[in-house]
Order: sequence, then C-alpha cells, then structure tokens
Amino acid sequence: MSAPPVTCNGAWTLTRAAALMRGAEIGSVIVVDGPKVVGILTERDLLRAVGAGADPGTETVAMWMTAHPDVLGPEEAVDTAWASLTHHHYRHLPVVEGDRLVGVVSLRDLMGVARLRPPQETGGDVPPGLEGVVVAETALGDVRGEEGFFHYRQYSAVELAQRRSLEDVWYLMCNGELPGPAEADRFASEVAVLRVLPPGLRGLLPELVATSEPLDLLRSAVSLLGAELGWRPNLDLGPDELRAEATRLCALVPTVLAAAWNLRRGAEVVEPREDLGASANYLWMLTGTEPTPAQARAVEQYQILTVDHGFNASTFTARVIASTGADLAAAVCGAVGALSGPLHGGAPSRALAMLDDIGAPEHAEAWIRAAVGRGERIMGFGHRVYKTDDPRSIFLRDVARSLGGPLVDFADQVEQTVVEVLAELKPGRILYTNVEFYAGVVMHSCGIPPEMFTPTFATGRVIGWCAHFLEQVAHNRLIRPAARYIGPAPPEPVPRLR
Repeated sequence: MSAPPVTCNGAWTLTRAAALMRGAEIGSVIVVDGPKVVGILTERDLLRAVGAGADPGTETVAMWMTAHPDVLGPEEAVDTAWASLTHHHYRHLPVVEGDRLVGVVSLRDLMGVARLRPPQETGGDVPPGLEGVVVAETALGDVRGEEGFFHYRQYSAVELAQRRSLEDVWYLMCNGELPGPAEADRFASEVAVLRVLPPGLRGLLPELVATSEPLDLLRSAVSLLGAELGWRPNLDLGPDELRAEATRLCALVPTVLAAAWNLRRGAEVVEPREDLGASANYLWMLTGTEPTPAQARAVEQYQILTVDHGFNASTFTARVIASTGADLAAAVCGAVGALSGPLHGGAPSRALAMLDDIGAPEHAEAWIRAAVGRGERIMGFGHRVYKTDDPRSIFLRDVARSLGGPLVDFADQVEQTVVEVLAELKPGRILYTNVEFYAGVVMHSCGIPPEMFTPTFATGRVIGWCAHFLEQVAHNRLIRPAARYIGPAPPEPVPRLR
C-alpha cells in the first residue's frame, strides 16, 4: 500500500481537491470526516463532473465522490485486495486499521507485487477470456462498464463525438492533446494528402477483390502496403518515423476499403478528395455522391465512438504483435484478423438483418420469443463490459433519430419490445442495447451497405490500433504471459512404436 494517505474533506470544492491530487501526483484522494472514511474521489469522478457540466469551483467533493467505498485491512491478502478492486472496477481502495485510515492500495501497487511473486505463487482461478485481468497500463483511455462511461485520454468519448471532428480525436489519440484551431487545420490538411493509394497496392486491388471479403482484403492490403512502403521492425525506427507510418496508414484504410467495394460491384474507383473531411470523403469514395452534412456528421460521430474501447480482442492483438518489435503492418494485420471474428466486429450487419427478419413491429414479440426459445442470441443486445446502458448506443440512437426515416422508428419499437420480452423471459438479467444495434441503423441511413458495416468500424478503430501500437513501442516489454497446464501428469514413458 501507499502511506501516508492523502485526504480531503467532503466540503472541499472539486477545484481544491484536484489541485491536491495534482500536487501529490496521485489519481485519488480519500474523503474523511474526522477519522472516518466516508468516500473516495478519483480522477474519473472529476471527469464525470466536468462532463456533466458541473462548476468545479463551486461543486463539493461530497456531491461527486464514491461514497462508502470498500475498505481493506493492512493484513488482507493481495488476492482479496485484487478481487475487491476488479469486482467494482475501482483503481484505489482505502486501508484502515480499526477506525484509523493508514494507507491506500491501488492496482499499480498490486501489479508491482504480482511482478515480484514467483510463477508458482500467482495461482488462483484463471477467468475465462482473461475477463477483468489487468495486463498493462495505458494513458489512451478506459471503459467503466458499471457506470456506462468511457473516455479517450482525459475526455469523455461521447462528449468528443458531440463537439469535435474525427481528425481532432485522431490527433488527440496519437499526440496526447486536442489540437488548437491552427493545429487542427494543419493536421486535417496533412492527412488529406495521404489518402491516395500507392501505385503497387492500387494495381493489385482488382486481383484481391476477386478472391477476398472486405476485411480479408484489408488484411492483405495492409501487408502489401507495408512491403511497398518499406516499413521496418519498430525496434529499428524512431518515434517520428513510426508516427508518420501510423498517420499514413490511418489515412489510407478508408481509401482501400472504399476502392475495394466499388471494384467488387463492378464500378470505377472513386478518387479521394482533399477538400472533404475524413468522414465525408469516405462516404464520397464509397458511394460516388457527396454526402449531406447530416450524413457526414452522423458517420463521423460513429467513427469517433469506435476509435478505442479498452483492451478488446483486436487492440490487445495489435499490442502483443507490437511488443515483439514487428512493424506496424504486422500489428494492424493481426488486429484486422481479430476484428473479422463475428463475436468482435460482425454484429452491426447482424442486428440490421434481425430487423429485416422481424419485418414489422407487430411481429417483433413473437419473433423474439421464438429466438429466445431456440437459445439464440438477440443481436445488438448485451455487452461483455457494460452492465448498464452502453453510452455509444444511447448517443447513436439520438443520431439515428436526427436522421429520421421508417427504419429508425421501427428500430425504436423493436428495442422497446426486446427489452420488455427479455425482462419477462430472463428475470434478473437486464440486457441493454449495445453500440451495434443503432450503428447499423445509422450506417444504413447514410447509404453504407451492410457488407461495409464492419469495414466502416475499422476505419475508426485503426486510429486506436495505431495509437496503442505507438504507446506499446514507447514503453515496450515483450508480452509473454504464462499458461496453466491441465493435461495428464508428465513425465510418462514414451511407448515404443513396435
């Protein structure tokens, strides 16, 4: 644990508490009333307050702290502390001896202990899918599933989608701060000129299209791109070179996917335009028609919301490959491969297909009851991390409503029916809509075909993959976890063949 603990009073303003945390270089402060622990205020709470429009100069700590947090005794086992922190998605817990506050324990403290313990002492149950296991530290963002909140660096991702452009968020993820007006214009111009396909890859696209689905083609295209541009292992390159490669790749992925789509349907490749923003240009290249401002903004907001989302399968894959010293193309190829799995990136088109199957609002209840009876998943509902409303779904529902149309009204009605039927058939297990349900509706309303839903997801997520690649390389250690052997006890004598 860390001692002595840094404390404040619930009557303090958020500004005063934030200054204390900043001065002590800590991520939380324990809130006390005399000797008694009454709460804990973290950087996340400060972000939540600012995101809600609170005035930190007048709002008190008591209004935004996590009240009555779990506490630990100084003799508690590390495994107990770890379980408490991960169960509640906390990062810090007070340590008390009797009624006296004596310290604070954090995930960072426990990770340090884990590194020091020999492998045979790190036992305990291995959660399926590594759920809840902290495998690294990141400054790029986090997902707080119990609260229905996620952020990119220090900003709410939803608020970024409301107020900023995709290029601004791209700059934030790869440079650590939001650009000012001059920087924003300069960066937008910089990436706009990088959208043109290099000649070698362009010449090979028709052949790739003939044999590949969109994500398979993207994986091959990224590999060919790395070869054509001479990308080398990241161990051999400096940060400026790696950042330049990442910027070019993020600019090219939408062009590759749009060109492939047009070639696939027998149309000509639509050339990128430098006078359009990233999202408007993507729709232009995909459809050959300049989108309306509402369509361009809707797709842009969807792309912003998909830039990053914790250590999901594709992001973790990219970081594992980056940790080996491999080049950027290898890491992103691996990420695309993970995204191609239907449990990760394939749900938006499946959710829209579900609406097509239902056909009309009056058929929804019978369709859902039959699907549940067959043990089928209701696509677009439930999430591995969120235990409440998915903030991306709430935001995209409003985006869909702003676009309007019969499909939006239908989706609204189906959502309500699904929630009501699942509440009856699965009591005690609340399933909320996730990002995929309204993502498909938004993309369909903007002219994106279902076959391009998951590839469109990739046009935003590639920014997150590249940001994680850069972060991993900057503080690299080869990712090499252990596995628990559960097979027959060795060594058994090897039988002779004859």
